[in-house]
Amino acid sequence: MTDAFNEVVKISVQPKLLLQNRKSEKWRAFDPEILPMPFAVMDYDLAQPIKDALTSLVNNSDAGYLGKFPELGEGLSGFAKSRWGWELSPDDVKICTDVGVGVIEVCRQVVRSGDLIMVNTPVYYNFFNWIKELKCQIYDAPLIEQDLKYSLNFLEIEKGYASGVKVHILCNPHNPVGAVFSKDDLAKLAELALKYKVLIASDEIHAPLVYRENTFTPFLNSSSIAKQVGIAFLSATKSWNIAGLKCAQMVAVDPKTRSILNQIPTAVHSRASLFGAVASTAAYQDSIGWLDSVITELDKSRFHLGKIINQLDFPISYCIPDAGYFGWLDMRSINLKLSEKNQFELSEILLSHGKIAVAPGKLYGPSSAGFIRINFATSSEIIEDAVSRIGVALSAV
Repeated sequence: MTDAFNEVVKISVQPKLLLQNRKSEKWRAFDPEILPMPFAVMDYDLAQPIKDALTSLVNNSDAGYLGKFPELGEGLSGFAKSRWGWELSPDDVKICTDVGVGVIEVCRQVVRSGDLIMVNTPVYYNFFNWIKELKCQIYDAPLIEQDLKYSLNFLEIEKGYASGVKVHILCNPHNPVGAVFSKDDLAKLAELALKYKVLIASDEIHAPLVYRENTFTPFLNSSSIAKQVGIAFLSATKSWNIAGLKCAQMVAVDPKTRSILNQIPTAVHSRASLFGAVASTAAYQDSIGWLDSVITELDKSRFHLGKIINQLDFPISYCIPDAGYFGWLDMRSINLKLSEKNQFELSEILLSHGKIAVAPGKLYGPSSAGFIRINFATSSEIIEDAVSRIGVALSAV
């Protein structure tokens, strides 16, 4: 496998008119005059090894069901060791359709209707949908915010664990705030989970997109206790932009947690995609140079976003994220003024007056009204267009 951060691959973004020819949700959800910025996909061209792997399947008319696929476990194992120093057995890697399906199916083995499942808001809004599907109750232990830097609130977490929480769905790296939790904090969390018999379901889908000055620690590699209380959920889909191919990985490394994965119906594996497994293997094994070049581009974009936001004559705050490709913009004071004037919600104002679609902060938890999330995994021209449209919308109200 290519060593981390040592191969340069050209990263390109098609002009907006060509991007609009794509058939995925991002470019079909809104009318053409709307700039779509809320979706968790990148505008970069796919890595060539992934294109080649998929083309080979098509050329061989190989479009059947997904069966045994040890190559994916081997690929993730090699990537985890090279990238994070995580010694992971390929045999401990199980396949599922996507992270959401994996978390739900694991929880089905652990919880009953009405049980408590913990989240840490503001957090990826589909966590709420997963808990609803399980007919469980949400226990929110909100993150601590200081100057738009977020951390785990261990007092609230322990309070929730003591109240009977069965599963804690952890998001690390965190969506939408871009935080990366430290090894010490993860180990502390594992100790609490062991004390109160809580399963940590660690959503690590954004892990490959951590910036160079930060260190990502897989939860299961944070301590010996973490191995006993956690199951990790990973995927190449966000970091290599292949979400539509439907393939994620579940990892358990302790006999007790392995037994949970072994109870999951075998159909969870077969409902994943052969194309996804092949593309994910090509990502982990052969597309590291592409990933490193993407991180370089995102690194520039996260700072460029901040620079042009500061040029607007509006009170918008933004903290450079430690991982991922989301700008979590604090526009609470603007939203408050809109509310006082009985105006529409902030995201609706941006859509109607600026022709820009964003993810409204209220989706991510009750304390996040007045925030918006936008995706900066695109060209500098589109980022500048997005900020310009925000300025136009705010000037009109």
